[in-house]
Amino acid sequence: MRTNGVFKSKLGLSENKIAEARKLASKIVKPVEEYIRKNTTDSTERATLRMLGADGANRDGVPVPNIISNQLSENLGRGAARYYINALLKKGLSVEELNTEIINGLDISKIDLVDFEYIQEKGNELVNKFDRKVSGNVKYRTEKINSCKNKENSPLLYLIVATGNIYEDVKQAQAAANQGADVIAVIRTTGQSLLDYVPYGATTEGFGGTYATQENFKIMRKALDETGEQIGKYIRLVNYCSGLCMPEIAAMGAVERLDMMLNDSMYGILFRDINMYRTFVDQHFSRMINSFADIVINTGEDNYLTTSDAYEKAFTVTASQLINEQFAYGSGMKPSQMGLGHAFEMNPEIKNGFLYELSQAEMAREIFPEAPLKYMPPTKYMTGDIFKGYAMNTMFNFVSRATKQGILLLGMLTEAIHTPFIQDRFLAVANAQYVLNNIADFSEDIVYKKDGIIQKRAQQVLQETIDFLNQVNDSGLFDAVEQKMFADISRPKNGGKGLEGVEEKEVDYWNPMEQFLKKKLNIK
Repeated sequence: MRTNGVFKSKLGLSENKIAEARKLASKIVKPVEEYIRKNTTDSTERATLRMLGADGANRDGVPVPNIISNQLSENLGRGAARYYINALLKKGLSVEELNTEIINGLDISKIDLVDFEYIQEKGNELVNKFDRKVSGNVKYRTEKINSCKNKENSPLLYLIVATGNIYEDVKQAQAAANQGADVIAVIRTTGQSLLDYVPYGATTEGFGGTYATQENFKIMRKALDETGEQIGKYIRLVNYCSGLCMPEIAAMGAVERLDMMLNDSMYGILFRDINMYRTFVDQHFSRMINSFADIVINTGEDNYLTTSDAYEKAFTVTASQLINEQFAYGSGMKPSQMGLGHAFEMNPEIKNGFLYELSQAEMAREIFPEAPLKYMPPTKYMTGDIFKGYAMNTMFNFVSRATKQGILLLGMLTEAIHTPFIQDRFLAVANAQYVLNNIADFSEDIVYKKDGIIQKRAQQVLQETIDFLNQVNDSGLFDAVEQKMFADISRPKNGGKGLEGVEEKEVDYWNPMEQFLKKKLNIK
């Protein structure tokens, strides 16, 4: 941690070693970003169309952005925006009218192009409209948070809803907010990350979650705003900006004022078998949108510990956090938007496991002092013994406050049994509030024994992180994933879902939204 510009580590971490780890992460990310700059994807182009106004779906449920990308399959390398804006000009239509024409069968790829200067001029007009909408959302959110009594609340208490029916989700979300939740996450229906389109409209059927659609975002945002007004605080809304439609969901979230997004390519590659080339390009554009919309991302390093041992492979989590940080910087993100993920997942049978968890969490806080770290509760070793589960969650809450985590996903005593009941959420909030209040200033009073268990563990993991990053750098990130270096899972570079949606940019590629975001975010 820094005090008056001087690095002071409770864990005795070396500032030089942290800098070395960051330098290695930057070297690992650089060749991936070079690939990203040369390519676009179906979903990046569809997100651009959405931000320009493309919306709606035909009677078969095919969204307008997908209809357009299919029409332009041979020309996506030039950018879909050129053709959509050209159709507006040639037809003399509004975006709403053009969307209707496309739904009714208009093929915009067959329309002759007007002079490019007119397309650029109209593009700027549409970009400015998007800018006004999203900038207004950012201003509204900031004003609401600053006017609320809970604006300094930390960590933010994060609860999930997942009924499959957006209207039932609203009831559960409002109940959770009234019980004390600061953040509501609407879990996405199982398998949606593998859909290469975004369903249209409100939905009432989902399995293990609710479809992420723009209308569902709008419904939940309205409901949480209403509850927030009643209880006097701003309730943050979360959804999943991942999978094959990562940039599109970012665009929808920016428009509908979502506050956080789960947004991590490594999670998609490892746990959803999304093609790595596709998803790194998508992640870059989605994070540019999230950056501009002042949305906090949540990364998925906690998932590594479901397939790897949390004690033996802790360094892979720290390494991935450092890599994710560099990707986020490359997309124009501020540290305050980087909700880097980790988890309380040590085997509870390990002697001194609590000390190792405390060490790992404190290390994350010291390495990423400005990031609103997202801390995940124990899940892997929850057995259905609700009493032991409640004790584990109490220890988890203790570590969270003791190490100043920013976002606390509350553990449930019935984890691994069923979708939590409302009373399970109530008990989770009550547990967290009790612990957080009773050790409110613990971190300011506590010091760790020099060369004790906690310090030695952190120093060991940092060195292992550096050694691991050197190996990844030698292999390159793409090969490292293929070689099973993260989460003990191997994914082939040319395998997975979505590779066919990657397009190399043509010499005359044009994307007015990309140009706008790069300028706004000062991205070279």
